[in-house]
Amino acid sequence: MHHAPPGASFALTPIGHVVSDYADKFGVPRQPGLAPAANARLVLDPPYDDPLAVRGLDAFSHVWISFVFHQSPERWSPLVRPPRLGGNRKVGVFASRSTHRPNRLGLSLATLEGIDTRQGVCLMLSGCDLIDGTPVVDIKPYLPWAEARPDAQAGFAPDAPARLAVHFSDAALTQLATRDDHTSLRALIEQVLSQDPRPAYQQNRPSERVYGVRLRNVDVKFCPRQNGETTTLDVVAIDTLTPER
Repeated sequence: MHHAPPGASFALTPIGHVVSDYADKFGVPRQPGLAPAANARLVLDPPYDDPLAVRGLDAFSHVWISFVFHQSPERWSPLVRPPRLGGNRKVGVFASRSTHRPNRLGLSLATLEGIDTRQGVCLMLSGCDLIDGTPVVDIKPYLPWAEARPDAQAGFAPDAPARLAVHFSDAALTQLATRDDHTSLRALIEQVLSQDPRPAYQQNRPSERVYGVRLRNVDVKFCPRQNGETTTLDVVAIDTLTPER
């Protein structure tokens, strides 16, 4: 068996990039599939945009996407603080899905809704958890008989995260009603906010702070409301973002 010499490096060339509902890191679900209303397109770049390269892929319902956490710092640490542990307990980086990894590589499972090969190659995805502009380095079809293990142990994250109730103010509903995509946008906002995108260390602290999360071309303003032990996230405004020139 041949081994790479210590210190050897391997160059990765992005094959494409993601065009996504998520404008930045804040608000992105911590795992794929938790916000099925999140749409994305994976656009292949030349010379990888040859329709021959995706022949047969449309027969699969899901795809694995290997990508680079391009907005994460290049430094890494052997210990990280997973949000699922409240952001105050440490585990090894290789026992986590932290973005602060030695090679900043990520792996995401997305639903493949279709493939457009009219001009290059574009994969239409849903349930995606990737930021707009994410560099993609590989695509593979998902094989449920080989890769689904319902009896597997899931360590410190044995179940999907609990959901919070999301409430829309009258002003937010009025703003939402003016949009052609109001149904899917409302679903996306509910799915993203119900997972509580606030930093883990802030989630159990009383606060009247107003947060903002950018989804599609809107800035969603929300604030936590505490009623005894129950937290509700109130959407107070949905402001359309002005396109950058």
